[in-house]
Amino acid sequence: MSNADDGQPDAGNLQQRDSHPVTPDRRYFVVRGRLWRRADPSLPEARRRDLVAELMAARRAVRAAKAAERTGSPDAAGALASARGAVDAAKVALGERGPVWWTDGAPDENRRMVRNTAYAGWFAGLGGTKPGSDTKPGEGPGPGPVSGGAPSPK
Repeated sequence: MSNADDGQPDAGNLQQRDSHPVTPDRRYFVVRGRLWRRADPSLPEARRRDLVAELMAARRAVRAAKAAERTGSPDAAGALASARGAVDAAKVALGERGPVWWTDGAPDENRRMVRNTAYAGWFAGLGGTKPGSDTKPGEGPGPGPVSGGAPSPK
C-alpha cells in the first residue's frame, strides 16, 4: 500500500485508491485515517498516464538504489537522491505535492489526520468511524468479548 521511498499510498495504483474513501470535494482520499492529496483532475488523461509511468519508474529506481546501497555500491547515495528527486518531481507534476490545484483558497490538508481537519464530520458519517478514529470504515477490530461479561453459552 505505501511507497518504498516516502511511505505514501501508491498513486499509480488506481484500483487500490478507488477502495479508499474520497472526500466530497474529491481533493483527497483517506488511508488509515490520513488524508492524501489526489492528482489534479484537470490533467489530460494521456499526460496523467505518462506522469504515473514516470512515477513508477522513479520508484523502481529508488528500490534499485536502496538495493545497491545495501551491497555497498559507492554510487548508491547519488542514485538514491536522484531517484527520490524524480519521485518528487512526478508527484508535483501530478498535483499530489507542491502548490494545490484548486483555486478556492482552501488550505492544503495533505498528510493530515482526517480527525484534525474540516473533513472529520464527513469521515465519521461514513459509518464505522468516529471523530478521533484512525481507521477507515471496515478497518480495525470487530466486536469482541465484553470485559466482565458473562461467558458465551457453548
